[in-house]
Amino acid sequence: MLKSEHYSAELIERRDVSASLAVFRVMAAEPPSFTAGQYATIGVTADGTVIERPYSIVSSPGERFLEFFVELVPGGDLTPKLWELKLGSPILIRRRIVGQFTLAPIVKRHLMLATVTGIAPFVSILRTQQIDRRRGRESEHRFLLIHGASRVADFGPYLSELEELSQAGWLTYVPTISRPRENPNWKGEIGRVEDVVRKHADKNGLDHTNSIAYACGHPRMVENVKDILARTGFSKDQIREEEYFKLVDSPSLIDHGRSSVRQHNCPSR
Repeated sequence: MLKSEHYSAELIERRDVSASLAVFRVMAAEPPSFTAGQYATIGVTADGTVIERPYSIVSSPGERFLEFFVELVPGGDLTPKLWELKLGSPILIRRRIVGQFTLAPIVKRHLMLATVTGIAPFVSILRTQQIDRRRGRESEHRFLLIHGASRVADFGPYLSELEELSQAGWLTYVPTISRPRENPNWKGEIGRVEDVVRKHADKNGLDHTNSIAYACGHPRMVENVKDILARTGFSKDQIREEEYFKLVDSPSLIDHGRSSVRQHNCPSR
């Protein structure tokens, strides 16, 4: 008997981060197989039609559930329907989980750069590192993660999770906000990711001679950090990228569709 092209799953947990950001956890009937950093295509059925989009997986392959950090796109095809789901609601997950935005195993120093929901594949990778270490697997990998957002709330639950992970010494986590006036009690870094990447890379001794860089999230951030890193000697092969949407001619219009292999898992319509 042929298997369905989807896993059947249900929503087991939802955490609202803000009016437009939420964390969804789903449980599939069968444990999906994937590599940390990859993305899954999830969907719902509406009026007999399956509506689906790809999203980076936040959870580790070592966790039983699948976790997603999603941004609501008003008027979009899928995300408004996700916001309507109740606990126990059915969700479809394509069996084919793919993506190349995974940890480079040969290089031991990793510069990770993210905006808001772009943190998803990095959390998956770092949770996996933590699970492996707890199981006694030694690792020489070291990570610098710079996570940018407009305001503190946009970091969601990952701010405290990553700060806790950083206590072990193998991760340096730098959250940075671009609208400090909205968070007057913020004591952390201020500025966009591209404003502070050189400062923290230099401080932690990461450069083109010993590191690989990964940029995930807003396309302007991705392009800006690629230019900055290229000027410091990083080659194209040393910079991996994921853009979460494609900017079009009008800055007020955003195409959240998947436009290329490396432009997937967007907060899609």
